[in-house]
Amino acid sequence: MSVLELAVERQRYSDATLKTSLQKVFSFPVVLGAALVVGIYVPLRAFAVDPDVWWHIRVGEGILSTHHWPAVDPYSFTAAGSPWIAYEWLGEVLLAAVNRLGGLTALLALNVILAGAVLTGIYCYASMRSRNCKAAFVAVAALLPIAYLSFTLRPQMIGYLFLVLTLIILERFRQGHARELWLLPLIFLLWVNTHGTFVFGLFVLGVYWGAGLVDIHWGGLESRLWTTAERKRIAIVALLCFVALTITPYGTQLAAYPLDMAFSQPVNVANIQEWQPVAFELFYGKLFLFLLVVFILSQVTLRMKWRLEEFTLFITGLVALCLHARFVLIFVPFFAPLLATVLATWVPRYQAQKDPHGLNVIVLAAILGLFLWLFPSPAKIGEAVADHYPVHALSYLRQHPVPGRMYNTYGYGGYLIYDGAHKVFIDGRADIFERQGVFSDYLNISRLGESALLLLRAYNIRSCLVDRGEALATLLAASPEWQRIYGDKTSVLFVRRAPAGGVRGE
Repeated sequence: MSVLELAVERQRYSDATLKTSLQKVFSFPVVLGAALVVGIYVPLRAFAVDPDVWWHIRVGEGILSTHHWPAVDPYSFTAAGSPWIAYEWLGEVLLAAVNRLGGLTALLALNVILAGAVLTGIYCYASMRSRNCKAAFVAVAALLPIAYLSFTLRPQMIGYLFLVLTLIILERFRQGHARELWLLPLIFLLWVNTHGTFVFGLFVLGVYWGAGLVDIHWGGLESRLWTTAERKRIAIVALLCFVALTITPYGTQLAAYPLDMAFSQPVNVANIQEWQPVAFELFYGKLFLFLLVVFILSQVTLRMKWRLEEFTLFITGLVALCLHARFVLIFVPFFAPLLATVLATWVPRYQAQKDPHGLNVIVLAAILGLFLWLFPSPAKIGEAVADHYPVHALSYLRQHPVPGRMYNTYGYGGYLIYDGAHKVFIDGRADIFERQGVFSDYLNISRLGESALLLLRAYNIRSCLVDRGEALATLLAASPEWQRIYGDKTSVLFVRRAPAGGVRGE
């Protein structure tokens, strides 16, 4: 073959490769994935962020500014100086960096990107398992209203993304693609420094590894033994993942924190809403129950076979969600591939040869245009924040300072830390406040216990910034000891008419 013919052949190969790549990019499965992202983008535009995001940003900002990791609490007057470490420091640094880059607008964009990445990752995982992208789309779309509960801007979102990536990598390894497995130690290195959900990653890794060590064919449950090479490879990777968990600014403390959360914070777990069992009276609870019944009935009628590892994960996710609503995004990626596999018995497969790529390009361009058109303005995002947090109250306090200690609603603590002008009574770092007894006192005050007003005196509280609709606001408004000096549709501010006696929490 002449040099000219070789060059022509190479050009043809390059053109064919480019065409194939473009066809994959502008394929119908990609359109389905983009449609799922639209489904989560529309509600996320409201920017109803979790109260903890604000103190996470402040912590990350402190690390970026000082290049030091905190070891004691610097933000409250009730637990000041108590031992405390930034358990999610890497995620907090990311939030702070994005906030520096573009403020609230950039934070909203990050939330959409993370939520979209988690959702499309679950879709890809379900497609791999069911071998039917249409069935995977239907399954994930059905689970979307349930998953939405956890799509809030916190470091845990990055943890959920790592969980989905771990599932995809292990599923590809199970299907014979071994190269990506070596990415897991790096993922766990980032994960342990980002969020405590890495324990679920370890569990997933252990389930996949253990399921390949036994040969089971029991009813609809089966497993496949690892080959000797596969068993050695996954064992070495698992060992490297455990080593990665020790590489943190705090040594092994970050790896141990989930144990502290599980066994040493009973007040936190018993009283914070996201730690409560799934609420079946709400829509997401009813939908969860409906999909679970559909899955059980399909198993009875179709008598499908399930791999040991995927069914173990499903049962684990089911139990976790029933016990704690917080674990929605543990259950959803464990359940989505099973639901997609059931749906694949009715939904026809995608046929690449019939894919209208030109139409796909138009649809994807329309989706991109929709994203840009619907993205809220900075002013709109600011209004959304002011609807949930004491933005205007803090502006009033800057013009009319109130001396002394200020009691605050739990959900306002993070924003007060973000604002930086006041030490807080309590915030979302419930672990340190539980250890100091402050959390129990807060519950007594906020729920109008018998000693509520006495505790305000004991802590030498001179002002109270509370949610407009909470019971304490009504009590303070009726008390001659307190005077309301500011109020808006979100929050109200009270000051004590006379000096308080006694000091607690110095």
